[in-house]
Amino acid sequence: MSVRPWIRRARRALLAAGTTALLAAGVLSGTATTSQAATQEPCDIYAGGGTPCVAAHSTTRALYAAFNGSLYQVRRASDGTTKDIGVLSAGGYANAGAQDSFCAGTSCVITVIYDQSGKGNNLTQAPAGQFPGPASGGNDNLAPAAAAPVTVAGHEAYGVFVGPGTGYRNNHTSGVATGDAAEGMYAVLDGTHYNGNCCFDYGNAETDNRNDGNGTMEAIYFGNLNLWGYGAGTGPWVMADMENGLFSGGSAGYNANDPTVNNRFHTAMLKGQANHWAIRGGNAQSGSLSTYYDGARPSGYTTMKKEGAIILGIGGDNSNGDAGTFYEGVLTSGFPTEATENAVQANITSVGYTAPAASNALAPGSRISLQATTACCTTDYIKHNDSDNYTVIANVSSSSSTTTKADATWIVRAGLANASCVSFESANKAGNYLRHYAFRLQLNANDGTSNFAQDATFCPQPGNSGQGYSFLSVNYPSRYLRHYAYNVYAASNGGSDTFDTLSSFVDDSSWMVASPWS
Repeated sequence: MSVRPWIRRARRALLAAGTTALLAAGVLSGTATTSQAATQEPCDIYAGGGTPCVAAHSTTRALYAAFNGSLYQVRRASDGTTKDIGVLSAGGYANAGAQDSFCAGTSCVITVIYDQSGKGNNLTQAPAGQFPGPASGGNDNLAPAAAAPVTVAGHEAYGVFVGPGTGYRNNHTSGVATGDAAEGMYAVLDGTHYNGNCCFDYGNAETDNRNDGNGTMEAIYFGNLNLWGYGAGTGPWVMADMENGLFSGGSAGYNANDPTVNNRFHTAMLKGQANHWAIRGGNAQSGSLSTYYDGARPSGYTTMKKEGAIILGIGGDNSNGDAGTFYEGVLTSGFPTEATENAVQANITSVGYTAPAASNALAPGSRISLQATTACCTTDYIKHNDSDNYTVIANVSSSSSTTTKADATWIVRAGLANASCVSFESANKAGNYLRHYAFRLQLNANDGTSNFAQDATFCPQPGNSGQGYSFLSVNYPSRYLRHYAYNVYAASNGGSDTFDTLSSFVDDSSWMVASPWS
């Protein structure tokens, strides 16, 4: 690369630094409880740096100090009615209580993630592409609305929980970079929720849902897929999806400067301009950003052909085998300076993203029993059979045998595939876990594979019936632990299998966490 472009960039950075440093100083002085009283939120900061947001998405908070509209929309399963979820006040946090009230006694999905920039770049259900989705017509699934609870500055909120087959898209955007035009983007993600499949992305993609060749997309990728590029350790890594390749550096393959992410919440940043791109990241709860790569485009990508669609949770061709959780993110017009990005990171860390406190009943290491709540079966508990590997619900009482009591007792473990969720280890068969196989629940020994970890991980959320908890499958997030005809399944609400029947679904998929029988 010649020296001249670097000189021009340095001059631009110096010119922007004065303005952006003032923004950063204001943000850095905030606290988790007072930051929303500040006059600068991420998109205000980007605008002050000369690179305004052209799309701004969040289910947790406003990304402009003056924003007072709807963040997202949910639809409930009971009657198909939708509701927009807004902020508690201008520039503030999501009104999650409105979602809780609206979805009480049923389940909800997120149907729209609204664009706060005013350009109308909303994200909705991704349509079928080169790879079809599992929903009707080949569309992708919508995210369950309560599967990713989070606390932001002490306020309850929910992220966008993406499992395999889930995705959002907008192919008809306004103001998003096309061709070789400059752009920037960031996303705040759950650093513990990922897999090695393609492709958990947020950013710029093709407008036809297909692979249109090298450079036709530019999006943040998060996961531990190492087929193209990869970083230090075992992953997950923040990389760039530029189509036909995930890049951690200036060429395909290994970049030692791209670290494995160990943060519960992680900020991922990507930006690109003519034959130059950079990738940065940092802990979204504290500290500064690190630069993972800053330099020339990989061979074959020196002139980008970006098409300007926006995707979340999928690849540009609708590859949808991935997993991840998204809380907020933006796309900008123009190539942001590091000073601007540093100020945005300071704002993110100031708002206090925090994992919700684990219920004492579901704290890792706890011994529990899982009690049915359906009127027919309130003396029944999930237990594993001794004659085969299947699990059932069966009556357990003080007069039950010692073996039966032990069969109905589970040890809560941090989720094998997502530490924010849980796995259930048998109390009397160490190393054996409750997992689904062909959607039926059974007890199997942990074989250490990624597939097993996914099948054995469930994410608790408030009970669909208003009682206890409901448990979502981490790799099939439209499916809940549900009993049907005394067997236990990973069932969807009104799906095609017999055990998906709508009848008594909310009760059958709600469980009390009871004292252990053994």
